[in-house]
Amino acid sequence: MKYEPHDYQKYTTAYIEEHSVSAIFLDCGLGKSIITLTAINNLLFDSFEIHKVLVIAPLRVARDTWPGELEKWEHLHGLIYSVAVGTEGQRKAALLQKADIYIINRENVEWLVEKSGLPFDYDMVVVDELSSFKSYQAKRFRSLMKVRPSVKRITGLTGTPSSNGLMDLWAEFRLLDMGKRLGRFITNFRDAYFVPDKHNQQIVFSYKPKPGAEDAIYRLVSDITISMKSTDYLKMPECVINEVSVRLSAKEMECYKTLKDDLILSLDGQDINAQSAVGLSNKLTQMANGAVYGDQRDAGLDYIPIHERKLDALEDLIEAVNGKPILVAYWFNHDLNRIEERLHKRHIPFSKLDTADSIKRWNNGELPVALVHPASAGHGLNLQSGGSTLIWFSLTWSLELYQQTNARLWRQGQEADTVVIHHLITKDTIDEKIMSALKKKDKTQSALIDAVKADLKI
Repeated sequence: MKYEPHDYQKYTTAYIEEHSVSAIFLDCGLGKSIITLTAINNLLFDSFEIHKVLVIAPLRVARDTWPGELEKWEHLHGLIYSVAVGTEGQRKAALLQKADIYIINRENVEWLVEKSGLPFDYDMVVVDELSSFKSYQAKRFRSLMKVRPSVKRITGLTGTPSSNGLMDLWAEFRLLDMGKRLGRFITNFRDAYFVPDKHNQQIVFSYKPKPGAEDAIYRLVSDITISMKSTDYLKMPECVINEVSVRLSAKEMECYKTLKDDLILSLDGQDINAQSAVGLSNKLTQMANGAVYGDQRDAGLDYIPIHERKLDALEDLIEAVNGKPILVAYWFNHDLNRIEERLHKRHIPFSKLDTADSIKRWNNGELPVALVHPASAGHGLNLQSGGSTLIWFSLTWSLELYQQTNARLWRQGQEADTVVIHHLITKDTIDEKIMSALKKKDKTQSALIDAVKADLKI
């Protein structure tokens, strides 16, 4: 296919070429991969500034999306690439091949640097989903930092740079510019721009920005950062956000409140025990969805069913669309099991989207219902050809996974005039708090994107 770039794509490609260090915050659907590959192609064969490139991406994106882009566009057919995923033997063989671009999944960065025994001689590194390097304590971050000084060029790509707040930015920019803008140490960054927020005596659980800190941080990183929203540069379909409420019975709500208040609940001969705030949140979310794991799960006893309110609402929505394909996002395994059971019972064809073949079938319009886990399909997969309706059966606290999953359908190439995103929300439960948190986090996220927004003048 012939590549005819939009103006914003030309601008961003030139930006990557002109900046040896760049943070590219592009909204989902704007074409981060093709923009970056075009820049790589130019740097390899026009200016001869680089010779060997490493692309680090989520597993499915490394395996499917980047190779797919390289095969798709005519002007990239001269690029030789090698995908280093799979077993250790397969990865080594791929890395030993003669290529221009080597593509590896982020989970194997530590192996590549510390254990492969191969030289890290890449003069350009592209980190697709830079936000997955937001933890400075993670092994992948520490490993990549060890070889960062030898890398001549680095580009970080993401649509969600600060999904959990401004603190995320320190590790991301530490990796990019080795501490030049936000400092070399997280403690100095934290002391300069944040104050303790939630804490218990001497233990600090979270921090909040000092007055003016947000603008100061944005100014510091603005010289190597550009951002663009798809709604500014593409004719996007209308996105309709819908909340479908379900209500528990008095008995079901009593069980929910007992666990919430007492942190323990006896149900069907099993104890449900929430030993921490995180554990309680997890259990309450499960109960809002309709089932919960008990303490005897390891003994072979599976989940305990609570209600079928969301399953009923899901069935109603499937019936209402009258055969239109639907993508359903779930979180817990028992959500998946119960959804599959209900669909089987109603003789509704479906498949999990967990293989290249299932993704192809969805995009070909062969699946009335596709089930997807946000953590495995939230990044990089192009699913817009298969449908325009998404149902969140289970909500997630992660703004990043939430936005990225929505963007599988609401993106460039979506042919429907309207994308509809339904949320199944159990009234008076933690569902309402999660939905509220996602909306509030999005305000912080949008503020960062706006602060470093590209002024496109070409």
